[in-house]
Amino acid sequence: MKMIDVGEKERTSRVAVARAELKCSRAALKLLNEGRLEKGDALAAARLAGIMAAKRTSELIPLCHPLTLSHVDVTLEVGEDSVEITASAETTAQTGVEMEALVAASIAALTIYDMAKAIDKEMVVAAIRLVEKTKS
Repeated sequence: MKMIDVGEKERTSRVAVARAELKCSRAALKLLNEGRLEKGDALAAARLAGIMAAKRTSELIPLCHPLTLSHVDVTLEVGEDSVEITASAETTAQTGVEMEALVAASIAALTIYDMAKAIDKEMVVAAIRLVEKTKS
């Protein structure tokens, strides 16, 4: 194993967007949407957890370059049978920012899972994926 040498690469502006889906019961979604889970406002907690996780990605994934992030955004949309989490990360660096976006989406989904697990024992974190990456 080795870390890829990006020292000779030019710094460019990079953006990545990732999504995750948390499938859960209507009862859990109702409480989640109303902010009435026993542990509190899971949507706010998930947003914060996703942002914090993006900033610590290189500590979580071996050989991932530490990046200075210029912006991270996490949005959550509560649907009829799931919560869709979209995370975007931006940097100006010599390597991509897709791992930061993927980690943000994943941890946001896991935060909701943790906060709603007492209500719904059959939740599923699904469809974690990169949906866009750009560099300029």
